[in-house]
Amino acid sequence: MSFSPEITRAAGLLAAGSLVAFPTETVYGLGADAENPAAVAAIYAAKGRPPNHPVIVHLAPEANLSYWVKEIPPEAQQLIDAFWPGPLTLILKRASHIPDAVSGGQDSIGVRCPSHPVAQALLRAFKQGQGGIAAPSANKFGRVSPTTAQHVRDEFAHDLEPGGLVSMVLDGAQSDVGIESTILDLTRLVTHGPVLLRPGNISVKQLTAVLGVVPVVPEVPDQTAPRASGTLEAHYAPDTPVVIVVGEQITVLLEQLHLAQRSVAVLYYDDLLIAAQTHAKLRLPADPVNYAYGLYAALRQLDSSAADVIVVQSLPDIPEWHGIRDRLRRAAYDSSGVLARLLPAI
Repeated sequence: MSFSPEITRAAGLLAAGSLVAFPTETVYGLGADAENPAAVAAIYAAKGRPPNHPVIVHLAPEANLSYWVKEIPPEAQQLIDAFWPGPLTLILKRASHIPDAVSGGQDSIGVRCPSHPVAQALLRAFKQGQGGIAAPSANKFGRVSPTTAQHVRDEFAHDLEPGGLVSMVLDGAQSDVGIESTILDLTRLVTHGPVLLRPGNISVKQLTAVLGVVPVVPEVPDQTAPRASGTLEAHYAPDTPVVIVVGEQITVLLEQLHLAQRSVAVLYYDDLLIAAQTHAKLRLPADPVNYAYGLYAALRQLDSSAADVIVVQSLPDIPEWHGIRDRLRRAAYDSSGVLARLLPAI
């Protein structure tokens, strides 16, 4: 199999222990050889990521999954047949010879097979298609995930300089899905059944149709669950505080913020007539697929406007929107009380 010079170079850099950012259908990932603890440690250093927070291992379609995990339960194989390549990460028991650097010291491992053609080419070129690339999102820890190569370059500008931690960024246009993969825990099937750790593009309804049982969706954080990528309460956040507001309340809030001489950026999706003066505003499509596609780019753009706060119109509480609602909830987690600070009279 032949590969482009760019892919061949990227695979060589990974094999040498360097970091390479690459596109997937969800978001861009910051990749390292999953079997090289020093290279995985470099991911943590570049991102500023806590060492006990696991990363996801990306595999080529032809890779031998049995090399990476202790066993492949029938439920896992059903999901693989239905959704791989695609935006589904499975948490399984880690094979004992795989370094625990990728799992934050746990005995589990998150694995997925991305569908993006550039990601697949890179995975096939790396170690003859049998290697694994550990790759969390290519951004500083806790910040908005990147969906374009330029987002990655902006995020790691200093690390891309000669001698920096990131050796290369592969460009694969804008990520099609726009939010991170669905994560399903299959390590506790006997005691808990399949457990949804992070919602995403693949819905509970789709998972249920394949499994024949409804995955558990914890109402509160599951303390017995394996730690998984992107599941901390505060995550995906711009520097600017984010508040989520019910649509009909936005106009009144914007007027109050304007009278208080606060600069406001607004992210909305319906036909709201925002009469109040705003510093910046962006409208995303009113369907979940296209909203997700544009979400992170929109948050980055509004963040760059230097507003005092980003006001986001709340989303419908229906299954199709749950993955996006999850990302916005985490983005707003650390912004509790921001309106009280900006509007002391409220």
